[in-house]
Amino acid sequence: MGKTIGYTTGVFDLFHIGHLNILKNARKQCDELIVGITTDELCYELKNKMPIIPFSERVAILEALRIVDRVVPQITIDEIHDCERFHFHKIFKGSDWKGSPKWDNLEVQFAQFGVEVVYFDYTETTSSSLIRSILNKMHAEELQK
Repeated sequence: MGKTIGYTTGVFDLFHIGHLNILKNARKQCDELIVGITTDELCYELKNKMPIIPFSERVAILEALRIVDRVVPQITIDEIHDCERFHFHKIFKGSDWKGSPKWDNLEVQFAQFGVEVVYFDYTETTSSSLIRSILNKMHAEELQK
């Protein structure tokens, strides 16, 4: 049997322990880990806001991690296309996606490719959105001084 290739995606803005947990857990389940980083343009299209950390810097951060084998740009939200492109055996997602109509459908589609969908518990103690809101609040307070 060949090596197991794993794949996950994310914005990875304001890199934090939740991101690290997903990557570490993913790495334990595969021989090669490919990480798709959402481009600034796609992030804006999906969330109507730009990441705080530019794409090139987010790429550099993830490329520096020894648990990540390859970093690729995520330019669309098309996981099946990604599967055809990168030939992965497992795709890793946060548990907040489990049971959603989109991912229930994708599980069926991935099964046809022999790809396992693995969900990891969401790290509730921190998130990029929480960090961003704290930074925005601190910035607003500084402007009032």
